[in-house]
Amino acid sequence: MRVLVVYCHPCEESFNASLRDLAMATLAEAGHEARLLDLYAMGFDPVLGAEGRRIYHTPVENERGVEPHLAALRWCEALIFIYPTWWYGPPAMLKGWLDRVWVPFATFGMPEKNKPITRVLTNIRVIGAISTLGSPRWWWWIMGMPGRRTLLTGLSVLCAPRCRTFWLGLHEMDSSTLPARQSLSLKVRQRLARLA
Repeated sequence: MRVLVVYCHPCEESFNASLRDLAMATLAEAGHEARLLDLYAMGFDPVLGAEGRRIYHTPVENERGVEPHLAALRWCEALIFIYPTWWYGPPAMLKGWLDRVWVPFATFGMPEKNKPITRVLTNIRVIGAISTLGSPRWWWWIMGMPGRRTLLTGLSVLCAPRCRTFWLGLHEMDSSTLPARQSLSLKVRQRLARLA
């Protein structure tokens, strides 16, 4: 399976970085072809500026500057996000990646009168998210799990009709224990090993 891993964390010594490395190693061991987009390392500009907003609805023009990212999305069959949840959602860098890369016509068809948004990236059959969260699980649930909903529900409707999704998270990261982190790492390894 062709797997695109989108990684977003500014600190190389973070637990998220170890999850990134584990994910890439596990995918390789399982025989998948994996590519990594490390948004901070590549210096991705997450800002959708005035000109970008003006051409947002213009086919082809709205792809300017993000062509390699769109090529990676068109290439992959599975899309995996690894990131920390900050303020209940993805970091600004990752949200900006969504703003700039998931543009109309390239990743979805705009809704027309009496017709809903249409799927474009039907090559993507699996979307997964692996995240660390500061909040307890119960509070994140009360807040409506906005990051999870954006990445799994919001994007899956733009992909293959029966796109499968999964979520793996470690809550209360700031006070987490080594066994808790090891438990998430094991879940990541097990889930990615059976990705197909």
